[in-house]
Amino acid sequence: MLRPFRGLSPRVHESAYVSASAYVIGDVEIGAESSVWPGVVIRADRQKITIGQRTNIQDNSVVHTNRHFPLTIGGEVMVGHGAVIHCTRLGDHVLVGNNATLLDEVEIDEFCIIAAGTVVPPGMKVPRGSFVVGVPGQVRGPLTEAQWARLRRQGEGYVQLAREYREAGL
Repeated sequence: MLRPFRGLSPRVHESAYVSASAYVIGDVEIGAESSVWPGVVIRADRQKITIGQRTNIQDNSVVHTNRHFPLTIGGEVMVGHGAVIHCTRLGDHVLVGNNATLLDEVEIDEFCIIAAGTVVPPGMKVPRGSFVVGVPGQVRGPLTEAQWARLRRQGEGYVQLAREYREAGL
């Protein structure tokens, strides 16, 4: 469901997929071949939320901003089921694991993995190529070659699945 708020309406690229049971409100921009799955809430009632191309926001995730900063989610980002994205920036080629939480003013650079269940504390800046895990989240080192490779190709499966959902009218 797409809803305007305070005169600002979501803008969704024609090749993107937004589930009928997702709730997208306000100043949201969703890029080409991106997907928003069932139960997702993207609420841009305080600041703009921009989602890049070929990014997927999976079932029951919440994307929101604080009142001071817009949120930019890059391209080829995978946000796992039940994640809470309440940060400032996710760079390109980031994987946010299931049920991870990214709190206010967090900035994640490109090519990072945030492990499932991790809570990234307010204001944390995660450098490029980092693996973050724990409560509170801590950088546990650089990515392995296998992890780099996964991040480079992670979006294709969801791009294809979203096409199938759109074609099926779901």
